[in-house]
Amino acid sequence: MHSFGYRANALLTFGVTVLALMCAMASLSDNLNVPSPSAHVQVLSINWFQRQRDGNDEVSLTLNVSADLQSMFTWNTKQAFVFLSAEYETPKNSLNQVSLWDGIIPSKEHAKFWIHTTNKYRFTDQGSSLRGKELNLTLHWHVMPKTGKMFEDKIVMTGYRLPEEYR
Repeated sequence: MHSFGYRANALLTFGVTVLALMCAMASLSDNLNVPSPSAHVQVLSINWFQRQRDGNDEVSLTLNVSADLQSMFTWNTKQAFVFLSAEYETPKNSLNQVSLWDGIIPSKEHAKFWIHTTNKYRFTDQGSSLRGKELNLTLHWHVMPKTGKMFEDKIVMTGYRLPEEYR
C-alpha cells in the first residue's frame, strides 16, 4: 500500500506535468499567428539643430507617428513595448541608434495609435557628423506574452535627411 506522502507527490507531479504541457501547447499555438503591423513616421519640423559646447551635434524633431499593431495581439499577449529610433552611419560606427520615443501598449484596443510629439529623448551624436546625414527612422517592438518566448520585430522607414547647416 502506498503512503499518503507518496500519493500526494504523484498527484502533484501529474498536475504540474499537465500544466507544463498546456503552457507549451498554448505557446506553440501562438506561433500560428502571422502579424502584419503597419507604421508611418512623418518628420514635421526640425525644431533645432545645433552644435553643443562640447562639439556634439544635437537635434530636436517634431514627429507624427501612426501605427496599427493590433495584429500582434493574441489571447497570449500581455503587452508590447514600442520605441522609435533614429539609425545612421558615421565614420566611427557602422550603426548608431538613438531612441527618440517609446511607450507600452497594454492591450489590443491601444495598439492602433497616432501621436504628435517631439523626441522624448535627446538626439545627440558624439561628434559633429550629423550635418547632411541620411538616417532611417525605425519602429521597434517587443511583444511580451503571458506564457512562452518574447519576440521582437521592426519596421524601417528610410529617406530622412538632416540639414547641411545648423539652425
